[in-house]
Amino acid sequence: MEVTILLELQQVFARFAEPFLDSRPVHREGIKASQAIVNCRTAALGGHVDQCDSCDDVKISYNSCRNRNCPKCGNVKKEQWILDRTAELLPVPYFHTVFTVPHELNGLFLANPKIMYTLLFKAASQTLTQLALDSKFLGAQIGITMVLHTWGQNLSFHPHVHCIVPGGGLSPSGCTFVRSKKTFFIPVRVLSKVFRGKFLYHLKQAFGQKKITFTGVASPEETQVAFQSLIDFLYAKDWVVYCKKPFKTPYHVVQYLSRYTHKTAIYNNRLITMDHESVTFRYRDYKDEGQSKTMKLDAMEFIRRFMLHVLPSGFQRIRYYGFLSNGNRKTKLRKCLRLNRVPIKPKVKLTASELVLKVKGVDLSVCPSCGGHWNTVLTLYPNSG
Repeated sequence: MEVTILLELQQVFARFAEPFLDSRPVHREGIKASQAIVNCRTAALGGHVDQCDSCDDVKISYNSCRNRNCPKCGNVKKEQWILDRTAELLPVPYFHTVFTVPHELNGLFLANPKIMYTLLFKAASQTLTQLALDSKFLGAQIGITMVLHTWGQNLSFHPHVHCIVPGGGLSPSGCTFVRSKKTFFIPVRVLSKVFRGKFLYHLKQAFGQKKITFTGVASPEETQVAFQSLIDFLYAKDWVVYCKKPFKTPYHVVQYLSRYTHKTAIYNNRLITMDHESVTFRYRDYKDEGQSKTMKLDAMEFIRRFMLHVLPSGFQRIRYYGFLSNGNRKTKLRKCLRLNRVPIKPKVKLTASELVLKVKGVDLSVCPSCGGHWNTVLTLYPNSG
């Protein structure tokens, strides 16, 4: 009888990543993510030795990889993000909208990730901002926080963006704040049609500028015919846009969205077991009323699916638009806060120890044995072996 073990993603990659990388081509960011996950918080990345100033206890702490695809990293950044966004909340309803694309586009996304993800952001943001400015719906400039996700619960490829939109915005004159109704101010059917039109318009432009690699065809003529056939099919298809109920309070917005902002494709708490050739994990089947189920995948297939969600280097998966954009935060966002009589709070930067305390609930600067304080006595350099 074969023994299976409880595991972390690091163990899966430590066992299977090398044969996976040896057996097929993998993009540079995938290789970097694989190495980072395997080496995170091990001697390979170095660290430091601390000694208590009271009882002389010693502890060794190894460095984190800080790769955004590692499930062990990201919590500290998430807490700072929550703090920053909480200071920007307005006393209005907040709405959650999700823009998805038809699965027929998956091949283009996988072959052209940077340009296609950029088009997704552009089309979704333009759809919301343009329609919100229309006096039929709101007649104001809104703010949008947008987060890219590429995965489904079973690690399948499913590119979509989550958008959080405050229920109101600045009037065209910039002198008043226009509040929306309690229900979302733009009908989902309108959002879907405009989003489809904008995305396909930008896609045709990118193709015409030869920015798109269209795989599976041999000649330029065949490529043109295949692309036009795809465009015609996509124009005839209904695109899916979800709009969920408003959040209970503005604070719930930040807490909810933080689940998405610094998330990786799968966390350790969903992994169950692995053996010499497979990995088993939990997932929610939303086609079956969100039932919790288990899935067993060949280890090579598990890593292949995980690699689908490693983004291009430097690609920003959290973006802000309208009065929440970086260029408008100090002007238009502040005006929104003043018009809603919300005190403008100075930005607070938590120290590393304060962030760890907030995440783990433990003050790691204090010795658990005697209450003394840790002092670094030795630096451990990365293990090149």
